Amino acid sequence: MVERLILANIAAPVAKITLPQAVLSVLLFMVIFFGIGFLLNMLLRMTWLMAVVYPIIVILIVDDVKFYQYINRPIYAFKALGNKLISLSTGDVVILAGGFAGAIIAGFVMKALRKAGYQMF
Repeated sequence: MVERLILANIAAPVAKITLPQAVLSVLLFMVIFFGIGFLLNMLLRMTWLMAVVYPIIVILIVDDVKFYQYINRPIYAFKALGNKLISLSTGDVVILAGGFAGAIIAGFVMKALRKAGYQMF
């Protein structure tokens, strides 16, 4: 069921997901990151904060390198990150893009609520 993909000495499991799993995963990521973006905006009043922070969250989700290695061994860390990003399957990319779409939608909803006169947002 799980195959191994070997790219630049990094073995990453490639799991096959079904269409219902993919649809539910995209929907969950959209809802989660919409909610986080909405709450961050209510607390910090920064409309696009989640859309800016989302790529960092994706890096933390995808990468196996410890955070401090980006400072201590940046060449190794960024090479490993590049290899991991290249080796992502289409399903993973679609799911992560769904999360980014949720963060973007949260920004547009905040702008619309402010335009409609809601001071809290």
